[in-house]
Amino acid sequence: MNTYYVYILATKNNKLVYIWVTNNLERRLYEHKNKIIEWFTSKYNINKLVYYEETSSIKDAIAREKELKWRLRVKKNKLIESMNKDWCDLAENR
Repeated sequence: MNTYYVYILATKNNKLVYIWVTNNLERRLYEHKNKIIEWFTSKYNINKLVYYEETSSIKDAIAREKELKWRLRVKKNKLIESMNKDWCDLAENR
């Protein structure tokens, strides 16, 4: 069975967030933290993992990603704080 992740990254000061999907969270975090991929995240130094969800369905992961991207920022913040009240980098505990 495959595992897919919907994840949210934030800047150090939590001003910007980035939401995406992957099937390998550890690899993707490594790529973000080392700026291997020239994306929005490398340009704005968005590499702190503040939230993630797991699912076994890529369709569900993509649907959830789209849902989260369209949420108001205040609702995204509440979701993040439901898992990570202090906005710590969850990658440090993985």
